[in-house]
Amino acid sequence: MKPRGWMMIRTTMTAMALAIASTTVAQAQNAPPVVKTIYIQAGTLLDRPGQAPRGNTTIIVRGGKIAELRDGFVAPEAGATLIDLKDKYVLPGLIDLHVHLTGIAGDPLRARLGELTRDRADDLIEAQKNARADLEAGFTTVRDLGGDARSIRALRDAIDAGTVEGPTIVNAGQMVSVTGGHGDGTNGLAEEFADVVHSHQINTCDGPDDCRRAVRSQIGLGAQVIKFAATGGVLSNVAGGLGRQMTPEEMKAIIDTAHSFGRKVAAHSHAAEGTKAALAAGVDSIEHGTFIDDEAVALFKAKGAYLVPTMLAPVAALAQARGGQLPPATIPKAEAAAAAMLASHTRAIAAGVKVAFGTDTGVSKHGDNAQEFALMVKAGMTPMAAIRAATVSAADLLGRLDQLGTIEPGKMADIIAVIGDPVADVTRLEKVDFVMHGGVTVKAGGQRQAFPPN
Repeated sequence: MKPRGWMMIRTTMTAMALAIASTTVAQAQNAPPVVKTIYIQAGTLLDRPGQAPRGNTTIIVRGGKIAELRDGFVAPEAGATLIDLKDKYVLPGLIDLHVHLTGIAGDPLRARLGELTRDRADDLIEAQKNARADLEAGFTTVRDLGGDARSIRALRDAIDAGTVEGPTIVNAGQMVSVTGGHGDGTNGLAEEFADVVHSHQINTCDGPDDCRRAVRSQIGLGAQVIKFAATGGVLSNVAGGLGRQMTPEEMKAIIDTAHSFGRKVAAHSHAAEGTKAALAAGVDSIEHGTFIDDEAVALFKAKGAYLVPTMLAPVAALAQARGGQLPPATIPKAEAAAAAMLASHTRAIAAGVKVAFGTDTGVSKHGDNAQEFALMVKAGMTPMAAIRAATVSAADLLGRLDQLGTIEPGKMADIIAVIGDPVADVTRLEKVDFVMHGGVTVKAGGQRQAFPPN
């Protein structure tokens, strides 16, 4: 038996060891995280679309943000990672302001109305897959303008937390619509199904007060932007064309309420009457703008609102309608929209209306978003102007120009690279070779990278 004094010494030493260990663990837990440094050597750098590109440049990334730009190819500091893009054309990550992450292009209604087996869990899995496709295509930020509010909000937050891979998401929740309008989910349903859907809908409204309530409901579910249906739409299973569906008073109630909560507002609008009413009410952007007359052009410029053309959508929808993949009610609407789109957008672009990039992807296939650029050029934009619409202008419309849209110190390290010069040939953007999102490389050498990164 050891002396009592020895036991006391041993107990004291053990207590001291535990205290030291606890302190060490606490210090480790409270220690600042190691900041990863990355050097990107870019052959040509379009750091600020709309301005002339730089030649050989080194981009230094720290902690997921742009820290510094240096002329030439600078050797990395000790411990830093080097990314060699010396033979690539480097530019900011692209922004698509109009996607539907739960959209299943090519069969957008039959799968939902015909089999009735899909639920929100299925849609969330579809959205995660589509988000990854958009990111790999070079779109590091997307604005989701219509999907289950809770599902897209959950996906948005998981991506922001780094647990799921995808682009930064700015979400609208469900589109606010009048009863029977383009965003009414009961359209085309049998009575027993329509009654069930109607009892759960909170996005439909009638009259200014009810429309204020609908906006607040979407914000309560996590919407960062509000979208409403000013006019009819191509894909809704209801006849009646593409004319104005909301009163000016309803539109103003929606816009004023959203703005009071610090949210911007996007108006789905085809007919000129709906576009003009939404612009007069103070909307931030017109989505589609299929029929634009001179009076609408003047309102765009007077109000400083953006046009988000989504030129890819009517092309895809018309092919689907004619192929029997959409309900019969959509066919005349798809034909009318496709016929008018190019002339209207050409008129707006020539007049100097502000344009921001959006595709309505989900109607078309996710990952094909960049096909919109060639259509924008066909309507009269230069390749540089089209690229600016998907970077600087899109960031401005989001209210995030301090974070996105250019490659400069302090902004998110959202960076892409292509082979060849997209200012000379904008279709180069249809095949992105390198993608970085928030300082994490998700695609290199044209190949998908492992997630989570090592």
